[in-house]
Amino acid sequence: MEYLREEYEKKIVPALMKKFNYKSVMECPKLDKIVINIGLGDIKDDPKTLEGAIKDLSAITGQKPIITKSKKAIAAFKLRAGANIGVKVTLRKGKMYDFAYKFFNVALPRVRDFRGVSNDSFDGRGNYSIGVKEQLIFPEIEYDKIDKVRGMDIIFVTTAKTDEEARELLSLLGMPFKK
Repeated sequence: MEYLREEYEKKIVPALMKKFNYKSVMECPKLDKIVINIGLGDIKDDPKTLEGAIKDLSAITGQKPIITKSKKAIAAFKLRAGANIGVKVTLRKGKMYDFAYKFFNVALPRVRDFRGVSNDSFDGRGNYSIGVKEQLIFPEIEYDKIDKVRGMDIIFVTTAKTDEEARELLSLLGMPFKK
C-alpha cells in the first residue's frame, strides 16, 4: 500500500511548493514518524492488561510494541520507579504511510458522530497529536476478542517548521480536519 508515498511525491510536493513558495523540493515538509502510545493506568490491579495492550497494538500496527516504564516513583498513584506503565510503537517509512492511510480512510470514519479532527492539536513545531477513545475503530480488532476497551494517543511528527505548513501537509495526505 505505497499509495500515500507515491501521492506525496506526485501531488503533495508540488502543491506545497506552490503554496509556500519553496525554491527546492527538500524544503517541503515530510511526515517523519508516527508514534502510537497506550497508557495503562490499571496495570497494578491487573498485570494481564499489558499482554492485551501489546496484542492489540501489534495487530493494529504490524510491529511489536515496546514497554514503557515509569521514570520515578509517585506515591499518590502507588507507582514505583521502573514499573511498566504502557506500550508504544514508532512507525517510519512504509509502515508509517500504510498506518496513516488506514487511519484516515478506515478508522476515523468508524468513530461515532465523527465530524473531523480538531485544528487545535498542533504543538507549535509542526507536530499533531490526537487521542482515540477506543481501539475498536481499527478493522484488525475483533470486538469479541478484546479484554478491555482502551484508548491511545497518536502523534504525527513532521519536519514542518510551523503549524500552518504541518496542517497543509496533513490535509493533503488525507487528514479530515473540521471545516
